[in-house]
Amino acid sequence: MFTSVLMIEKALTSADVEFVTTLHGEEQVSFQVLLQPRGEQADRLLRAIDDVALGELDEAVREGETPEGEEALSVGQRALEVSLAALRTSGSPAEGRLIEDHPLDALKSLVEDAGADEVIVLTDPHYVEEFFHRDWASRARHKVGVPVLKLFSHSKA
Repeated sequence: MFTSVLMIEKALTSADVEFVTTLHGEEQVSFQVLLQPRGEQADRLLRAIDDVALGELDEAVREGETPEGEEALSVGQRALEVSLAALRTSGSPAEGRLIEDHPLDALKSLVEDAGADEVIVLTDPHYVEEFFHRDWASRARHKVGVPVLKLFSHSKA
């Protein structure tokens, strides 16, 4: 069985689940999911710039409404549960956990512990971070020792 570590920042949509579960054709895939909810103060400006770059001015204005702290963890836990249930319903074994700090350290440990074959980073576009190679996928490529695939979420959850 192929093992993928799936790194996300929000609940998977049905289109996302279909996409990641069919990437390897008929081969059975098991997922280890890491979810770090967005919502850190440092991210707010970058997210607003991304929203403006995408022409989503209304979203840029609402960045201040993004949950932070304990509220972000609660939203994150629900998003993780929904995502795991959707992956399992599609027929893929899935386990997961929330991560609060140092996502790449947690990612590296999980890749080693699970004997993962690949990492899939599935997020909304983060153009500023990607331009400077500070996004999760760019940084993970230098850290985890397995192929890292960067995918964009199909729609906003």
